[in-house]
Parts: sequence; C-alpha cells; structure tokens
Amino acid sequence: MLKLVNVSKSYEPGRKAVNGVTLEVKPGEIFGFLGPNGAGKTTTIKMVVGILRPDEGSIEINGIDLLKDPIRAKKEMGYVPDESHLWEKITGAEYLNFVADVYGVPGPERVSRARELLELFEMTDAVSDPIGSYSRGMRQKIATIASLLHRPKLWILDEPMMGLDPRSSYLMKGMMRAHADQGGSVFFSTHVLEVAERLCDRVGIIHQGKLRVVGTVDEIKALFARKEDDTLEEIFLKVTEATLPKEQLESLAR
Repeated sequence: MLKLVNVSKSYEPGRKAVNGVTLEVKPGEIFGFLGPNGAGKTTTIKMVVGILRPDEGSIEINGIDLLKDPIRAKKEMGYVPDESHLWEKITGAEYLNFVADVYGVPGPERVSRARELLELFEMTDAVSDPIGSYSRGMRQKIATIASLLHRPKLWILDEPMMGLDPRSSYLMKGMMRAHADQGGSVFFSTHVLEVAERLCDRVGIIHQGKLRVVGTVDEIKALFARKEDDTLEEIFLKVTEATLPKEQLESLAR
C-alpha cells in the first residue's frame, strides 16, 4: 500500500533530516511511526503526501509512483496533519464540499458519507458554523472527516490524537482499526507510546533521520528488551539512546 525505498531529504547541505528510509506498509495494517522531536517523522510524512519532494529515493502509493503520477497517487490517500490550518471564514460544510469536489466524490455519496462521519464525531450542529469559531479539537475533527470522504486506501495521520477529547480519541482509534480491518492501511505518527503498543500491527522507530528498527512490538521487544516486562516506552528510550542514569533521574525529581 505504501512503499518507501531509500528516501532522503536535506534542508541544508550536509545535514539530512531523513536519511535513506526504506519501509513498507501493507494492506490491512496499522503502522506506527515513532521517534523523538526532530527525528524526521513529519518530514517523512510530508514527502509521502507530496508536500515535500525527496532529494533521492522513491515513494509508491498503492503501486503508483508518487513522483511520476502525483495526482493519481494522492487520490489513493487521506491525510490529517498534526495541526490543521483551515480557511476560517468558510463553514465546515463548505470545507467538506470543497474537499469532496477536489476528490470527485459524487453528490449523494458525499452527503451520506459526511452525515455518517459528522454524527460519529458529534459535529452535525457545528458543521454550519464558520471554521474560525471552532476549537482546536473541532478543527481536528473536521479535517479528519474531510480526509475520509473519498474512502482512501491509505490513511495518513500525523499525531492524530492531539487536541481530541477522550471520547473522540477513542473513536479515532476505533476508526483506524476499522479502516485496516476493511483492507485499507493506516500510517501514523505518535508520541503516545501506549497507544502505539496497543493499536499497531507494526511500528518503526526513526532517530536522527534514520529508521532504526521496524517490526511488531513483540519482535522489537525480543530484540531490545532487557527484561520480560519491558514496555515499548522503555525500548524506545533504548533505541533512541535517550536513557538517563538512575541517579540523574532521581536528582531531576527532587
């Protein structure tokens, strides 16, 4: 569904924000993309959705070369950024109609699909209001709804739980699982490692632009766990070399 081969990106000479990343997300899979701040997660996602062009490497979306046929490739994906910058003077309904027009969603289908998603996220009453009046969580919800109107094969989310209330966060996780169970794929970044551990079929950990490890949580634990009950969080710290000596942690707590 998503295939990256030796993808790299530099913002300045001699410093690669993403360095030779190769990974594959399979149909029916939720893939968690993990890493500390500045590791290259958002840069990678922006290359996958076509906002940034890689300096080298190839990206395929459902077998379509993103660099050679970007329009057709983008029709296969839905994208929710970590912070949704939306037009504030139009209503939620106008925004959804605009997105549906872009993806060529027929009128009856867009109405039924939008109604279903608006009800799910409790946005039916707010959809007629200007987006400028929305809270951050409401903007995240309307962006999520828009990303699903055309029933994309690949659903890409950058920190999808950010700004959502507990109920909406729970709904989002359920929708991600349902999307994968219906044969689609989910590729998402998160800092909430407990969510990744419970939800993902596989995870990848990127650090300093390089993909350090890819596998199921159990496979990664088998490689890196020091003891049987090690959590993904503890393994993440080990992989990213972010552990601190016990004495230093105790001094920080005082």
